[in-house]
Order: sequence, then structure tokens, then C-alpha cells
Amino acid sequence: MNILYVCTEIYPLLKTGGLADVGAALPVALRSAGCQVRMLLPAFASIAAGVCADGPPLALPDVGGPDVLRTLAQAPMLVPGHVIASGQPVYLIDAPALYLREGGPYQDAAGQEWRDNAARFALLGWAAAALGYGADPQWQPDLVHAHDWHAALAPLYLKLLAGDRPAKPSVFTIHNLAYQGLFAASSCTELGLPASLFKVDALEYHGLLSFMKAALQFADAITTVSPRYAREITTAEQGCGLDGVLRQRQERLSGILNGVDYELWNPSTDALIKAHFDVGRMSGKARAKRALQRLLGLEERADALLFVAVSRLSEQKGLHLLPPVLPELIERGGQLVILGNGDAAIEAALRAALLGHPGQAALQIGYDEALAHRIIAAADVILVPSRFEPCGLTQLYGLRYGALPLVHAVGGLADTVTDCSLEAIDDGSASGFVFHEFSSDALRGAMRRAFALRRRPAEWAAVQRHAMQQRFDWQAPAQAYRALYQRLLTIPA
Repeated sequence: MNILYVCTEIYPLLKTGGLADVGAALPVALRSAGCQVRMLLPAFASIAAGVCADGPPLALPDVGGPDVLRTLAQAPMLVPGHVIASGQPVYLIDAPALYLREGGPYQDAAGQEWRDNAARFALLGWAAAALGYGADPQWQPDLVHAHDWHAALAPLYLKLLAGDRPAKPSVFTIHNLAYQGLFAASSCTELGLPASLFKVDALEYHGLLSFMKAALQFADAITTVSPRYAREITTAEQGCGLDGVLRQRQERLSGILNGVDYELWNPSTDALIKAHFDVGRMSGKARAKRALQRLLGLEERADALLFVAVSRLSEQKGLHLLPPVLPELIERGGQLVILGNGDAAIEAALRAALLGHPGQAALQIGYDEALAHRIIAAADVILVPSRFEPCGLTQLYGLRYGALPLVHAVGGLADTVTDCSLEAIDDGSASGFVFHEFSSDALRGAMRRAFALRRRPAEWAAVQRHAMQQRFDWQAPAQAYRALYQRLLTIPA
């Protein structure tokens, strides 16, 4: 079956979060599962630089589409090609006025949302629908799979563009429900959307147009990136105001756990770390720890329990829980390394907390893929104390690298990490440290359990071995998605 995979990021060409890792790995796994997958991506500069064109540009239909199709000096075109590094077939939306800008893909250099984001990402959805109905005479998808709010108008445009034809089936995957793509009501007309759809049971969300809600209402199937998150978002606590819609469409909602690309995340072969290791030969991990301590100006102590976090600095990620815990962590002989960027207030609070502990704590602002690998390779414990977490990938990376995850029991974190309770240690299922109340005190309790386990070297080693032997590869998710596609293509919506 032919699948059009619609998103905005793909590692290593463009990455702001886990969406890029999924974009790099899931299409490959789907191809191995028997699907013919082509990706649709905006031609951001870094993406375009990593793609080789395979043919002449293709025109997009403008009737009924967003106004931007007619108002740009240069009409947007679809460029067929392939990712140079991987060979993955892609279509790029060539619209320089929309995508070739200084700053990030979603925000300008000052961190402000681009004012025309509604048009920029409506075009992504419209292009997906156009490909669904023959914009490329040489290839037509059987199904369109859209990811996150940026691509969320694709299911709706597929319905609108179908005319008298059966609508092309669509799947929409929620990677993070908190980011919804909210725009002024006037955007409906500008995006070619019928005014009749601006109502509570369609696109309207508290007086605004919601891209996310459009997908939830019009996609033929809705997936999230972990089974527990699929349940959580139907509740008021984690539904981000859309729990009612999700409960109404619950029969079309499912959770498929993300995977890990073990070609990239494997401590025995990782090209971004110098000291390799694996179960049964762990000396390289000790060398990685010493190297990181030296690099970041920490005391080179083999006995220091090294806690790390590689994360966006946002309220969701829970790192604001750390400052009250840090003095005890250091007093017990631990060290802390944080790599990330984001919320200025959280960054300032972390910086202030760490300043009082020279040689024992380090904060690196920004994101560096190679440094992320080195930090995780060196870590004893990886912190993922998120308020909510659709799936989480860093805890999965931590497991493979023997960095025991310390996590809040939500979403994919709860699905993938088993607490080091006495029972779990006894039956061999323990893989990390789990706390249930979202508070610094609960985080402190999990931290104390980490120190307690470390004082039992044989038990620590057993838990670490079990963690490193866990596998969350992409084969199982790909098969689950293929089965979902097959159901949609053989069973009437």
C-alpha cells in the first residue's frame, strides 16, 4: 500500500524534538513492513539542503485552497526527491516566501511565533490532500498519515477536496496535544475552509480556529505515541480542553508506542561517543563518565552518582522541580548535568541553583546532538520528571545506555519504566525509578531510592543489565500502523 507521511521534521536535517526522530525512523520501518512510503515536508533550508530532486516540480491546485496559493509572487510547487543520506522518497513544498527564513521552523529569531503560521501549515495540509487526489500523476497514496498540529488540516482538506469521490482515508498522530495550532477565526476564510465549519462540533475552540481539533474531528483514525497517553488525553486533567472531542471519537483512538532507532542509539557502535560499551563489557561507560566530567568541569569522581537531563526547558518537562532537590542530591555525593533550552524563567532558576555547586553541577544551554549522546552514555540516572509525556524517547535512550530512568508515572514513561521496588528487583523486572505525585518531594523520594540502590552494587548491576537488554525498536509499531492502515482501506469509514 502507498502511504503519504506528512510532517515538518526529519532527523538529521531538522530537529526540534522527538517528532524528527520518529520522522527518520518510522517510514523506514514501514517500508520494511511492506508499505511504500513517501514523505511530504516543507522546504525549510536545512531540509532542502539534504534532499536531491528527482524530477520536475509539480503544480498544486488552487481552487478552494488557502489564499496563499494565489497571493504569493511565486506559486508553491511540489518537488519530488529523496533524502540524500537515507534514500527516503520525499516531496518538498517549495515556497521560499513561507519557509526560507532566518529563525526556526515555527518561531522567529526572537522566539515569537511566525504571524503567518496558519497559512504556512495550512499549505502543508492542502498539499497532502492534493497528492491524495493525483497531484503527482506518477504516484498516488492509498492513505495519508499526518503528524501533529502542523499537518492537522490534511484530513479535513482530504474531505473537502474529494468532491463526489470517496474521501481518501487519513490517520492523524498526536505527538503532543498541548500544542494545538490556534489561530483567529478569520483564518477560516483565508484558508479556504467553509464558514459553516466554524462551530463547536467542528473547528471552533473558545472562539479560535484549532488545527488540532480539525484533525480530531475529521481523521478516520487517531493515534497517540503510547497506550497510556491515549487513555490520559480523554480526561479533563490531560485533555488540554479537547478531552470531550476525544471521548466522542474514542472508538477511533488508539495508542502505539514509539520506538528507538538502535542504529543511532547503540552504546556499542555509537559514532558520537568515543568509549563504547554494552552489557558484559561496561568499562567504556566509566570512561565516558570521566570524559564528561572533565569536559564540563566536574570533579572526576567515579563514585559520584551522575544524574542527567536532556530536555526542553518547559513546564511540561518538570525540570523546575529540580532546584529544591539539588542540595540533597549534591550532599549525598551526586552530580547533575542538564542540557536543554526553552523557558527563560526555568533556565534562570536552574542556573541560579547550580551556581552554588561548582564542580558538582553543570548546565549547558542549547541543543547539541553529539553532546546529548555523550551525556546519556556517561549518566548513571537520566531524569524525565515530566508533568505529562505522550511517549518520551530520552528514557528509552537511557535504558539502552545503562542510564536508569527516573520518571513521573505518566504517558509513555509509565508504559516503559518499571520502578525499583523490592518486588520488581526480586522478579527481575525493575528498570528505573518512578514517582507518582508531580512534586519536588516525590522526585526527592525517587532520587533517594536511586542512591539506596547504588549502595547495593550487585542489585544495581542487575537492574542496569535488565534495562540495557530492553528493546523498543520500530518493528512492532510499524506492524501496528500497517494493521491500522489495512483496516481503514478495507473497512468503510
